[in-house]
Amino acid sequence: MGKLSIIIYITVAILLLFLISHSPDNSTHRNTHRRLKLRSNFTTDHHVSFDPLVADVERKREDKLWEKAHFFNDNNKPEDEPEAAPGMEAQPEWEDFIDAEDYLNDEHKFNITHRLVLLFPSIDVDPADGFVTEHELTEWNLEQSQKEVLHRSQREMELHDKNRDGLVSFEEYQPPSWVRDSDTSSFGYDMGWWKEEHFKASDADGDGFLNITEFNDFQHPADTKNPKLLQWLCREEVRERDTDKDGKINFKEFFHGLFDLVRNYDEESHNSSHESSDSLESPSRKFFAQLDKDGDGYLSDVELLPIIGKLHPSERYYAKQQADYIISQADTDKDGRLSLSEMIDSPYVFYSAIFNEDEDEDYEYHDEFR
Repeated sequence: MGKLSIIIYITVAILLLFLISHSPDNSTHRNTHRRLKLRSNFTTDHHVSFDPLVADVERKREDKLWEKAHFFNDNNKPEDEPEAAPGMEAQPEWEDFIDAEDYLNDEHKFNITHRLVLLFPSIDVDPADGFVTEHELTEWNLEQSQKEVLHRSQREMELHDKNRDGLVSFEEYQPPSWVRDSDTSSFGYDMGWWKEEHFKASDADGDGFLNITEFNDFQHPADTKNPKLLQWLCREEVRERDTDKDGKINFKEFFHGLFDLVRNYDEESHNSSHESSDSLESPSRKFFAQLDKDGDGYLSDVELLPIIGKLHPSERYYAKQQADYIISQADTDKDGRLSLSEMIDSPYVFYSAIFNEDEDEDYEYHDEFR
């Protein structure tokens, strides 16, 4: 049965490619109405490109800016070798085109339909049945976002690893300039963030140094599996929310902050923002009591551990949001999954959250993934 499914998929894919490539004015229609634009990850934390090739183009463009800003006078920094792009396609050289958007919008260099046909079997894996489900799309998005996060951490680690030994000590580490140069007390960063407690909690093996995995957790604690760092994150929540400074969270402190974050995380609560405070007090007290395991009327850092993932959403949360949005836009038969033909019929759902209409001179912004 598995071999039959593969044969059917290949046959359908070849037929679709044939029909699309031979349809009149196909490339003209695609490039006339919408123009793809790359988005900088410096300004959009949770947008991750669906296509690894586009992500690689974005990273290389950003790396040029990063190197110019941080390593312009560093003669010891080796030039990065261009890597092979996914799908056995030659990675574009920056000298070959003036602007990355021109590359993405050149039908001969980057064909969106062909890319979707190529990527479909890599997403449709659990099971490989000819349809992409929300779970499969979430896992795909998560994989791309984890690569992006790790890349940013590796780039950031270069700034701090002064002796180039692949490890960062606390002495080598310097907080970001926006922490050093601002009134951090107004943002709560004078507590544990960017300080030695945060560093030690990220040091999973306790050797006094952060390797790339630990440094990645240090930069992005919401995605860690390190119990020490999760516990530190809980302590930070107590410090930030504890307005009377008694070292614990009372119900008032919980109700006017943490409860809203938990509600907004849960899908079924997204449309409940219109509810009044009076109507929410009863369910919030019930939830508070469930968290208050020792029944003392307060929440400790340990008792916040079951909800810390909702207070600090992980990359998986955003990957699922993006998957839900894509399916809602491309699932034309409303069966909760995507066929290859549905993906091909809605290519810009996958490839562009920012595009412009040629009739207008100004870009039209679509910020669905924030």
